[in-house]
Amino acid sequence: MPLVTTKEMFAKAYNGGYAVGAFNVNNMEIVQGITEAAGELKSPVILQVSKGARAYANHTYLVKLVEAAIIENPEIPIALHLDHGDTFELCKSCIDGGFTSVMIDASSKPFDENIALTRKVVEYAHDHGVVVEAELGTLAGVEDEVSVEHGHESYTRPEEVEEFVSRTGCDSLAIAIGTSHGAYKFKASQCTRNADGVLVPPPLRFDVLHECIKRLPGFPIVLHGSSSVPQEFVKMVNQYGGNMPDAIGIPEDQLREAAKLAVCKINIDSDIRLAMTGNIRKYFAEHPDHFDPRQYLKPARQAVKDMVAHKIVHVLGSDGKA
Repeated sequence: MPLVTTKEMFAKAYNGGYAVGAFNVNNMEIVQGITEAAGELKSPVILQVSKGARAYANHTYLVKLVEAAIIENPEIPIALHLDHGDTFELCKSCIDGGFTSVMIDASSKPFDENIALTRKVVEYAHDHGVVVEAELGTLAGVEDEVSVEHGHESYTRPEEVEEFVSRTGCDSLAIAIGTSHGAYKFKASQCTRNADGVLVPPPLRFDVLHECIKRLPGFPIVLHGSSSVPQEFVKMVNQYGGNMPDAIGIPEDQLREAAKLAVCKINIDSDIRLAMTGNIRKYFAEHPDHFDPRQYLKPARQAVKDMVAHKIVHVLGSDGKA
């Protein structure tokens, strides 16, 4: 099937008590690993491209890689989404260039300015059959060119969501309930430590989520910064020459709980990077004489596939929902 928007995906996810995974893509191996897992598990999937990914890999190359994935996986719905578009011009470029969904992130702007820019993107997107994700509230952490220091994040204010959605006409809303971008989602001072000395992050603000659901019945909610930073990959990176102390993510059981509610899209990026990097570091350590990129990218691609398959089944609950 051709690329789809997220409209039908989210309607089914909302009613079915699951979420669709939105995985960031930067190269061929990542696209292959994600879509092979989704294809085998009959799961819908969102491939999302950040501003940084476009700068790295080129818009045309990324679109063509996604088109190849569609050919290889004709039985699953795939959406191509712009992650964290920060200007109308960037969103327009992606809409004109074949994306079926865009995010305009004006969450750092005052409320009325956020509405005005989001509305401008929505009007152009809807005229071209493209859907729009917006954001209200600000997540801490670092992802490509998005950087918000801890202490400067802000939870979404539920009392604002109805007005925001009504005035902008956006199709889904990213909210801030305690998730965070990157592999270092929380400072040690924000966490406790378990018996093994591993950091335990503060719980997500489900009270904020429930209030948003109450005010926006039937409306799809999005969670950014939702990588779980699997400790086996962190240990692998550190074991083979890396230095990632106290890297920690969002517990998967909390994400699964959110997916059973109104959260229809869960973004995952850092886990892909960790799976690839850990396995590449391990491969180099075990095969110092190898230099063919195909040799070390093959297990890295498999690691991405295995990780995505785990997320689809145990976190998103989207297997068999294509």
